[in-house]
Amino acid sequence: MALDTSPEQPAPVRQIANAISGWIDKLGAVWVEGQIAQLSKRPGLQTVFLTLRDSVADISVPVTCSRTLVDSMNPPLVEGASVLIHAKPSYYANRGTLSLQAREIRMVGLGELLAQIERRRQLLAAEGLFDLSRKRPLPFLPRTIGLVTAPRSAAERDVLDLAERRWPAVTFTVAHATMQGHRSAGEVMAALARLDDDPEVDVIVIARGGGSVEDLLPFSDEGLLRAVAAARTPVVSAIGHEPDQPLLDLVADVRAATPTDAAKLVVPDVVAETQGVESARERLRSVLASWLHREQTALTALRSRPALADPRTLVDERSAEVDALVERARRTITHTLDRAADDIGHHRARARALSPLATLERGYAVLQAADGSVVTSIEDAEAGAAVTVRVADGRVHADVTSTTRLIPQEDPDAR
Repeated sequence: MALDTSPEQPAPVRQIANAISGWIDKLGAVWVEGQIAQLSKRPGLQTVFLTLRDSVADISVPVTCSRTLVDSMNPPLVEGASVLIHAKPSYYANRGTLSLQAREIRMVGLGELLAQIERRRQLLAAEGLFDLSRKRPLPFLPRTIGLVTAPRSAAERDVLDLAERRWPAVTFTVAHATMQGHRSAGEVMAALARLDDDPEVDVIVIARGGGSVEDLLPFSDEGLLRAVAAARTPVVSAIGHEPDQPLLDLVADVRAATPTDAAKLVVPDVVAETQGVESARERLRSVLASWLHREQTALTALRSRPALADPRTLVDERSAEVDALVERARRTITHTLDRAADDIGHHRARARALSPLATLERGYAVLQAADGSVVTSIEDAEAGAAVTVRVADGRVHADVTSTTRLIPQEDPDAR
């Protein structure tokens, strides 16, 4: 209902704003398709602010939705995604802005394809098909290389030409398959199975040139991914260009940025390998020469030692040491014997000095009675008694004729 206003009775801003808000609130929810031009998640707020832009005209409208709705989306909502939003128009009277309150958000077109691929990636990752522990190393020089690609394609030409330039003796077994469209996944799986059953094939390369997401969609097929994971032969994924990354890149043993890069990965460069061999030979030669020089120097130093120059030197030195020890022992024993002889002479002289015979040799004599007792006083020898005089060289038999008493000398100490 229109407001009854006039120049004399104008309506205030708040009344007009509230009236507009009431009119817009009467509108029902609508489905809107567009592209996310701006996405803003402010910290601490439970509301996410979006800008939905028309894909043809230069027209956009602000959108608000709960953080829970945005966070629950799989894959995550990003700027540039095409979406289908179920929203209700809302007018914010305080600022006079119109926005859409989103209740549901769905991916459409390319966004829906990406959402499907993301859900498939999460499922296979949960099963462990992308684990690094499942990756197998590539052989250094494969006997035969299996190549799955489209017939007469640029990818086939790039792989074969570069591989032959890098290693002229390389051998390929090519299995052609459709690399685009709804039949592509099945034909690639069949070609992969044929090459995997060939015992001469040591590595398999799946190669295709670049393209849109829709063109590369077969290489995210779940059946193909499981077939690659179950293959006994190492698989190299060479799909598209560097920015392209189908799920085959994650499940394959090795990812190549381009088909040309795949040829570099599976075939060594004969020139680089030859240079590497020559460099290794030169290093070995240098190390061996250095080792021989070091050992020769050590051997020369050993041979220059006196013991090796004249082996008798050690014997002569030891012989001289033995002679010196014998001489020192002889001098020590002689000195010891001389000291012992001197000691014996001293003891002999002392014994002789104390012997009564030595006293007799100095002119003294021992007077003994007939019974052999020593006469020490004149009272023991009476006149006419037979006595024996013991001198140094014998005995003298005599008779006592008389005795004379000597006057004892005065003891000087008695005065």
